[in-house]
Formats: sequence, structure tokens, C-alpha cells
Amino acid sequence: MKMFMVKSLFIAVLMLISVLTGMQLAGNGIHKLKGYEDPNFQNAVHIHETNNNISASFLGNDISSHDIEAKRKMLEEISAFNFFSSMGKKMSEGISGASEKLIKAITD
Repeated sequence: MKMFMVKSLFIAVLMLISVLTGMQLAGNGIHKLKGYEDPNFQNAVHIHETNNNISASFLGNDISSHDIEAKRKMLEEISAFNFFSSMGKKMSEGISGASEKLIKAITD
């Protein structure tokens, strides 16, 4: 039993090191594929914080907290209805009810 645990732990550590090494090699490969250092390369999301105002840029488009509040209010006014979400909730309730009835029938 002791040797099994030692072997399992060794394999788990080996797999972890392999995954981390693969991630590093993939990152280096992406930089090599690009071929040059781009000073204009931007992150996908960048957050700017000044005094009490928080703004962000997403894929180069500036978004402020006021824009987010306006969009949230607009969505609340529309009261968007997601058909698939409601259908999924009804299905899960039905399956849960059916499984409860089945378990009660089996145990009784």
C-alpha cells in the first residue's frame, strides 16, 4: 500500500510538472510565432482607476461605470426573457420531481 501511494504521488507530481512545462512552452511559442515585440500590443481588459471614477477598456473600447449603470437599467426596463433558461429550469424541476417520486416508490 505504501509503494502504491508513493508511485501515485510521483506520477501526480510528474504530470503537474509536465503541464506547467507545456504551458510555458506554448507561451514561448506564441511569442515566437508573432516574430517581434509589439509596443502597441494591448491587453484584452484594462482597468483605469482615478479618485472615485473607475473606467475600463475592453478590446480598445472605453467603458465607464456610468455606461454600465445605464445598460443595467436598460436591461431591467426591457425585462429580457430568456426562453432557453426558463425551459432549462422547468426541465430540471421536472427531472428532480420525477427522480424524487421514483426514489420514494422504490424505498416504500
